[in-house]
Amino acid sequence: MRPIRLHSRLAKRSRRGFRGFPAATVAYYGPDDTKATKAVVTIVPAKDAEPAHQTIFTAETGDLREDPFTGDLIVAFVERHEALSVFVADEILGCPHEEGVDFPGGGTCPACPFWAERDRWAATKERLGAARGELLTRAIAEVRAEEAEEESKAQGPSEERPGTGKA
Repeated sequence: MRPIRLHSRLAKRSRRGFRGFPAATVAYYGPDDTKATKAVVTIVPAKDAEPAHQTIFTAETGDLREDPFTGDLIVAFVERHEALSVFVADEILGCPHEEGVDFPGGGTCPACPFWAERDRWAATKERLGAARGELLTRAIAEVRAEEAEEESKAQGPSEERPGTGKA
């Protein structure tokens, strides 16, 4: 399978990692794990805040991850909401159809048999579920690490007491 080519500006912003809030998540969904027909972009304004803005892009054909027009629209949405951090799911997260809207709740999507035996909300190290905020887990971990580092710097250097090996 050939590598996916994300929009260059979107890929660049994603590679920068966590830069603060607001943060944007970009999640892709498709009929299988090879073609994204739906992209969901969500803006989270602050740590522990509910998503404030969301937009959805869909396509009948092609892969939205490689569509330059959709990439431009995603970047424009992210920039319009002044997102400092951008997290892009590194794989297709599930079926593009909504349970209870496009097919009965509690069932499997008849249009996407590929996802029938897969848990679309599974949150493992290999698979991030954007709809429940797992994409921000990395951001929050980075925030906590930065806060700990700042706290450590604020306390200043510790002096070792002679003969004890303790500060």
